[in-house]
Amino acid sequence: MHYSLPRARLFLPALPISPPLRRPLSSLRSVYFSPSTSFAPTRWQSPRRSFSKMSDSPDDLFNYSSGRWLVNNDLRLAERRLEFDVDELCRLAAQSVGRSFEDVDKIVKLAEGGFNRTFLITTRDGFEIVARIPYPVTVPKFYATASEVATMCFLRSSGLPVPEVYDYSPSSDNVAKTEYIFMEFVRGTSLSDVWADLEEPDTVSVLRQLTQLESRMMSIPFPAGGSLYYTKDLEKVAGRTGIPLDDERFCVGPDARVRMWYGRRSQLDVNRGPYENAEAALVAAARKELAYLEQFGRPLQPFHRERREAYGFKEQSPSDHIKNLERYLLIASSLIPKNSALHHFRIRHPDLQPSNVIVSTSPDSNQLKIVGLLDWQHASILPAFLIPYIPASLQNYDDSFSQHHLPPPPLASMNELDESERNHAMERYHSRFVHFHYVKNTAEYNKLHYEAMSDPVSVFVYRLFAQAGTPWEGETHALKTTLIEATERWGSLAGKEAPCPIAFESEDLRETKELGTKLKSADETFESSQNLIGFGPDTWVPNEHYETALEGVKWLTERVVPNVPEEIRADLEVNWFLNDTMDEKDYM
Repeated sequence: MHYSLPRARLFLPALPISPPLRRPLSSLRSVYFSPSTSFAPTRWQSPRRSFSKMSDSPDDLFNYSSGRWLVNNDLRLAERRLEFDVDELCRLAAQSVGRSFEDVDKIVKLAEGGFNRTFLITTRDGFEIVARIPYPVTVPKFYATASEVATMCFLRSSGLPVPEVYDYSPSSDNVAKTEYIFMEFVRGTSLSDVWADLEEPDTVSVLRQLTQLESRMMSIPFPAGGSLYYTKDLEKVAGRTGIPLDDERFCVGPDARVRMWYGRRSQLDVNRGPYENAEAALVAAARKELAYLEQFGRPLQPFHRERREAYGFKEQSPSDHIKNLERYLLIASSLIPKNSALHHFRIRHPDLQPSNVIVSTSPDSNQLKIVGLLDWQHASILPAFLIPYIPASLQNYDDSFSQHHLPPPPLASMNELDESERNHAMERYHSRFVHFHYVKNTAEYNKLHYEAMSDPVSVFVYRLFAQAGTPWEGETHALKTTLIEATERWGSLAGKEAPCPIAFESEDLRETKELGTKLKSADETFESSQNLIGFGPDTWVPNEHYETALEGVKWLTERVVPNVPEEIRADLEVNWFLNDTMDEKDYM
């Protein structure tokens, strides 16, 4: 499974920022991107929380069936195929709620996500059990499942609306031949199904509830950073206990975030926590990446093939990224905010998007109420200044109103706009509205988080921290440009009395700026292609759009590749970012 590298723009702070660079695009950007041409569906529909039909064969339960990929489709499907003993899984599920295998009526696929597949197991008396199993490629083994279970049970005991766990196995060494979690089926509607159609009062109400729930979870103190475990589970796999909570059934142990274990990183003997202080949390992911590069690093072209032209189609040395990681480690201890409240270790939902929020209509008030927060896999405990972001599905950082935390201006008359223009205006208004009310409610109900979001040092350090810990895939530009920014802002970051321990030569600054301009063009080209064809992360498309998307790829390829300058055409053909196969093993 490819580690989906976040684009640099996803790490923009929730504070005023400079507008993005604009310039003519590279050789890929041309007249072929016509506003009137689109192969994308008119509106993306999130997968609904509904049941599949009863499976006719076990393969339907073993295989991924929610969509396909335009690039490396066979590999993505193979990563997600998992054979297990269906009868034994049903038997174990029934036993977890005091029933027998004979009581099981049926098992159906419920949903498929980025790391897991869930099933609904129904007994003859109508009782419903959710069975959640990870894909074979999901990491970290054992820790991911064990940590998710402990996190759910701990937060549920703290009063948060988290499904009850009936039973689990963080190892595949059982009769079902798979890791599993059996949990409560939360009745309600996925917020993703209704989010776009909510009236403004309901949207505000849901955002208020989300920020109140975040406040409750972020008010829980932890003695260290990392991830949460049952003490007995950590003893079983690590042969030692972590740092105990007041409830000694639970402890803080190794950080279960994917970036700490991705690919061959799982083989490294590095510190993944528990982190006993803020500085340890700040440097662990960067030191992990240094250890990976020293053991496995080799020259690579950037994984994102649309960016390769900006590098002249040349392999990039890991030594450049090593140098920048070492620069980061030199300044890290000086970047910890002076506000000691932001050093406290806190937990947040790892992926707070509408599909992970279950809502139900209250019979008393007829208002939507959040009744479930799902998917706690890879949750981590970090200092408050390292979690100062707005959830990706709620943020609108690219917009000037949202950058300044301003309410959206009222919608102008749309009588003279065509349908496309009206849709764009409504989407822009909705994005501004959601961003503003998330910030507004956070300021009222979650003051610690608001302090972190409003602190320029926290926001900047989070961006730098995220880039230093991201798995290297042939590029160091994002980390380097943020390090350069750190030298320019050093007085406000660390105080004027201490000189900055890192520096960049003027020629290096010029070349880095020029490369940034080329990469910005490449990213814009990629986004234009994405909008034109209609694919999601890693080129995923829903099944019903797959054939149309393939036509779009063919159309775009035939109009771009033969028309680029002859001196780069051969390189571009080999590195065309929509070629349907790519060797990924060196990036693991």
